[in-house]
Amino acid sequence: MEDGAIVELYWQRNERAITASDEKYGGLCRSLSQNILDSVQDAEECVNDTWHRAWNTMPPQRPGSLRAYLARIVRNLSIDRWRAKRSQKRGEGMEALVLELEDCVPAVQSAEAEFEAKETAAAIDRWLDTLSQEDRVVFVRRYWYGERVDKLAGQCGCTPKQMAGRLFRMRGSLRRALEREGVSL
Repeated sequence: MEDGAIVELYWQRNERAITASDEKYGGLCRSLSQNILDSVQDAEECVNDTWHRAWNTMPPQRPGSLRAYLARIVRNLSIDRWRAKRSQKRGEGMEALVLELEDCVPAVQSAEAEFEAKETAAAIDRWLDTLSQEDRVVFVRRYWYGERVDKLAGQCGCTPKQMAGRLFRMRGSLRRALEREGVSL
């Protein structure tokens, strides 16, 4: 079913919207959530919460890209769950991703820093535009979707060590680009 038809089902308050969303994007949402949480059970709960959140936000929202809309919801729910588990000293799924990026992307610590966060996001977008298509995909798959380095390496035809080096070089390039744009790290 096309995304526009699924969104229309949400707007009509037709429960088939949830089934159609799960059929089309359930695998993506489960994979993304599991990459963050490292738990099948927690990921499944986040996916179910995603369908509930989508149901409650459409209408009034009418997303242009249902895939991106649902991925953002499940990612945010998964990160919230990861943070809750981490505060209870139980979670590790996102730890490696956060540690890898902390040296080149500043953390937002207050409401006053929201503007700076938006500027940083725009600078990262500009930096991503300078990468080759393959590097851009690898970077986004690692740091947005949380895919494991060994999985990325296998799909790119290299060893995990080579992929780790490639990601290290990309993070260094990002850090230098942000420094050139005046983003304080």
